[in-house]
Amino acid sequence: MTRKRIVTDEERALFEQGFKEARPLADAAPSAKRRKAANSKTIHTGVDGRTAERLRRGTMEPDARLDLHGFTEAAAHGALVTFLRSAQMRGHRLALVVTGKGTRKPDPYAPFDMELDARSRGVLKTAVPRWLKEPALAGIVADMREAHRKHGGAGALYVYLRKTAK
Repeated sequence: MTRKRIVTDEERALFEQGFKEARPLADAAPSAKRRKAANSKTIHTGVDGRTAERLRRGTMEPDARLDLHGFTEAAAHGALVTFLRSAQMRGHRLALVVTGKGTRKPDPYAPFDMELDARSRGVLKTAVPRWLKEPALAGIVADMREAHRKHGGAGALYVYLRKTAK
């Protein structure tokens, strides 16, 4: 059985001194509106419903395209940042970034008793979405999503850019 530790007068005074200026949060209980928003299954992106539907159907044509096939990871990152910044400066809203799907390559070091005999080589396919969320690009990217099949499907991304501030 554990016993509660006895707090000394000195410890109590130090605690009270540390929290003397503490104030309760203005609105500790979440409002009904915030509870509803937290419970809703809609995900807020930077595009309205009509634009999101047009992207889903592939009816919007990209204003600019960047194909990253054959780029190294470092070169692709630099090209992506430059491309998206210049596309936004030119007033483009929808950019298509082609990463490719990656290939599966046999892994000679994988154990035979596991399903690890092949590893994915889609380095850019996984890196580009991560880069788009980083501070260098997060301020200009309103939304990103997998492209429609006619624009490259799983091997490409739609990047919807924010309007430039005038």
